[in-house]
Amino acid sequence: MMTIASTQHNKPKLISLFSGCGGLDLGFIKAGFEVVWANDFDSDAQAIHELNIGKIDKRDILTVHEDDIPDGDILTAGFPCQPFSNAGSRKGVYDSRGMLYKECLRIIKCKMPKVFVFENVKGLLSTKYIDGRNLVDVLLDDLATIGDIGYNVVYRLLNASDYEVPQNRQRVFFVGIRKDCHLEFQFPEKIKKNNLTLEHILNISADVPNQTDWALSPQALDMVEYIPEGGSWKDIPYEHLAPRFKKIRDDMKKYRSPNFYRRFSRKEICGTMTASAQPENCGILHPVHNRRFTIREAARIQSFPDDFIFIDDCQKNIIAMYKVIGNAVPVNLAYNIAKAIMEQVFEDK
Repeated sequence: MMTIASTQHNKPKLISLFSGCGGLDLGFIKAGFEVVWANDFDSDAQAIHELNIGKIDKRDILTVHEDDIPDGDILTAGFPCQPFSNAGSRKGVYDSRGMLYKECLRIIKCKMPKVFVFENVKGLLSTKYIDGRNLVDVLLDDLATIGDIGYNVVYRLLNASDYEVPQNRQRVFFVGIRKDCHLEFQFPEKIKKNNLTLEHILNISADVPNQTDWALSPQALDMVEYIPEGGSWKDIPYEHLAPRFKKIRDDMKKYRSPNFYRRFSRKEICGTMTASAQPENCGILHPVHNRRFTIREAARIQSFPDDFIFIDDCQKNIIAMYKVIGNAVPVNLAYNIAKAIMEQVFEDK
């Protein structure tokens, strides 16, 4: 286990907000940063973070005073994505969680770290603020002058598979460097996609932990049996479709021909892992076995190492592990961002 206490004290200090189970934090630790304070309000994420990374503040961020947080060189935040996600209701700033980014700004204004990193879903880029402006423009304007110094901010939509993650997962990253550093962040170059297909990650030895899975419902299992490797719900005979899927099959044009129950082949890079782990909206089906990916397989798809431990001692916790894994920032994506920041900002030139 890589604990906060075991890190060296000459490393750049990281404040982690909305830490989740620790994917973003672990990537930054691997790149040489020291997590000095982490916070998340989700009890399942807290348990996994403490088990693998170290101590985590468990309060609602709205109740945390700035003086309770130590100073840091860098602040990271994966603030809640559900208000902006295509898999959610997309209420944006009209969802109370959609305004939690303001807590990040509050803490940045007080601590003024050299660097900050925000991560969120693609849908944030098309979200409107309450005054009609694009939320991205509001963020950039606020951060350009925050604390009377401001930040040079760049953002980019990244695909995790371009950064050593066996998953096609698009996420937007904002990286800001305090203006008195006189730097503008350059995103790392894409990395060649070697050994990222499912066939390279599904051969797991028996001694690796967390090889349990969340069983499919009888209705889902009946449909999955008819989906070949590389196929989808479109391969299921009509008479074996659940009633709601028959309704969609009857009018594919109306429903924009959705591709539910996608079963990626062993020769493909997996689709996006989501917190719900439902076969109709994410790449959660094993290529050949009629089941979800196990917790360990899902973790590997998110590029967590095999010594990163999850809790699978009961059905409730098994379901929760899919949630925290699906919500996580892929470790290797985080590492490549962190490594570029370390090289550009913190290493001696």
